[in-house]
Amino acid sequence: MKILFSFLLILSCAVTFSQAVLSTKNKKAIELYTTADNFRVRGQYDQAVNLLVQALEKDKDFEEAYYRLGITFKSMHEYGKSVDIFQKGLQLTKDPKRQKIFCFELGDSYLKLGNYQNALDYLNRFLDAEILNKPKIELAQFWKRNAEFGLRNIKNNSQFQPHKLNDSLNRFKMQYFPVLTADEQQMIFTRRLGAGQNDDENLVISTRKPNGDWGLPVSISPNINTDDNEGTCTISADGRQLIFTSCLGRKGYGSCDLFQSKKIGDEWTVPVNMGAQINSAAWESQPSLSADGRIIYFVSDRRGGQGGRDLYFSYQTDDGKWTKAENMGPLVNTGYDEFSPFIHSNGRTLYFASDGRPGFGGYDIYKTEKESNQWIEPVNFGYPVNDHEDQFSLFVTADGERGYYSHEEARQLNATKIYEITVPEDLRPKLVSNVVKGIVWDKQTKKPLKSKIELFNIQKNELVSRVNSDSVNGSYLMVLTQGADYALYVSAEGYLFKNLNFNYENEAVPKPVIIDIDLEKANAGASIVLNNIFFEYDKYELQEKSITELDRIVQFLTDNPRIRVEISGHTDNKGSDVYNIQLSQKRAQSVADYLVTKGLDAKRLKQTGYGSHKPISPNDTEDNRKINRRIEFRIQN
Repeated sequence: MKILFSFLLILSCAVTFSQAVLSTKNKKAIELYTTADNFRVRGQYDQAVNLLVQALEKDKDFEEAYYRLGITFKSMHEYGKSVDIFQKGLQLTKDPKRQKIFCFELGDSYLKLGNYQNALDYLNRFLDAEILNKPKIELAQFWKRNAEFGLRNIKNNSQFQPHKLNDSLNRFKMQYFPVLTADEQQMIFTRRLGAGQNDDENLVISTRKPNGDWGLPVSISPNINTDDNEGTCTISADGRQLIFTSCLGRKGYGSCDLFQSKKIGDEWTVPVNMGAQINSAAWESQPSLSADGRIIYFVSDRRGGQGGRDLYFSYQTDDGKWTKAENMGPLVNTGYDEFSPFIHSNGRTLYFASDGRPGFGGYDIYKTEKESNQWIEPVNFGYPVNDHEDQFSLFVTADGERGYYSHEEARQLNATKIYEITVPEDLRPKLVSNVVKGIVWDKQTKKPLKSKIELFNIQKNELVSRVNSDSVNGSYLMVLTQGADYALYVSAEGYLFKNLNFNYENEAVPKPVIIDIDLEKANAGASIVLNNIFFEYDKYELQEKSITELDRIVQFLTDNPRIRVEISGHTDNKGSDVYNIQLSQKRAQSVADYLVTKGLDAKRLKQTGYGSHKPISPNDTEDNRKINRRIEFRIQN
């Protein structure tokens, strides 16, 4: 919308100049000037510049030729040249109407050069002179707001420490829209070789070396890359669900659609269109997946939005289908354009680009947080990531400490490289994340297993995330976000589930946790410790946050109606033997009583209190004694 609006303003200015009596009587200059505009409107700028320069050689006082030459340089993004030409035209003309038009264009050109003080000076001159043209007044006021913002904020630079990634990764003419797996071991981005016949967008992947450097990027898969363009992708935290943009060569609904592929073992499946709930007859691109791949954010210019291009989102239901995409609304979208959403692995922090908010000029990166299920007012990410140039994408690591983005190289037209920055404290996600990962296998055969892995917030008894381990190699990865007490469940048909506890309610998530999980067949003798059953010290009443685990047991026994189990209580060696046996028996009984209230037959449940007689760790430290205080679950004959 903004681009079209600006174009219409330029066109209207050109018409204003052309309708007035020209400032030259030189017929050859007029002929060259008129011919030049035929090239300019068709985007043939070099030819237009050549003819306009010749016109000015015929008459150096040709005011209209200066204006159109300046406009042409602006269209070529040659803002330094446009400033020089507009200045000459402004100095030449005595007409107040033409003076304010030159001031308008100088304000915009200086803004695009990052010269905020000069931009402000000329925009103020224009606003002082113009009282009738409301669209131009509105746009000039918007530019003025950005110039003032730039003046206030351009010095806040030192904390970011931007540096370009190694040449092995930055080996193409253009590389942009980087995304990483949650463990930061792989980076996927879009690469272009440059102008000409080989200017094909493809997705490439780079793997981190043991020394921390990035390896040579390679094509992500022949199933994904084609002779047509593939780009702007997103990947789930575990690196096994990819969504990308394709505009040609695949069956779609509009000009560009979103497609999905899944990784099984080391192979990516043939991509499929995400369907009419996501895609439309308009343009869809720049997706971003939540960590578990169950929420997608993306950009569309479909009708009914807040502005030109808006951010939308959709949820994946339990049956694998996507809900109808919804506009993110005016708290995020503006009447201008929003681009490149990135949802952090915590699921609550969103980074995106916009040209409709106070910024340094062009598109800037902004950050917003979700609080009480609402997005709060976005804040500008700051200089030097944002500057007078357009910035389109940012990826922030799970721990919130580092960011990755693409930046246009100085003095190299259409050349972009990927940079890494340190994210300042005030711009990091409020809640940081990390990962637990490993392999799931059969305990006896050691063969990898496809399993379902679910993460619950046990204070709320709420499912947070759900993923599957890979069916070929058994690998899994789950994101853990600061601020909750978690139960992690791993289950597969015919096996006894495994459970883990991660309490990050009051502390930051540590570095990645690597845990391989072996599942036992659900046969007699198979047992697990119920890590998410909780009691107060020296009490046997169940704490509320035990409900998640208790319901998991109910579900397992309901799905396996022939299984009988022993529920056993255990203590450490503090206190008398008689007391410990009584306490452990009462705790086992509390668990069994809950299961019976949920409809399970009491005859399938045996309760035993062993006191301190069956320790699984020496009772020599408080941590070890804590391990011995437990409830176990064992399948009976």
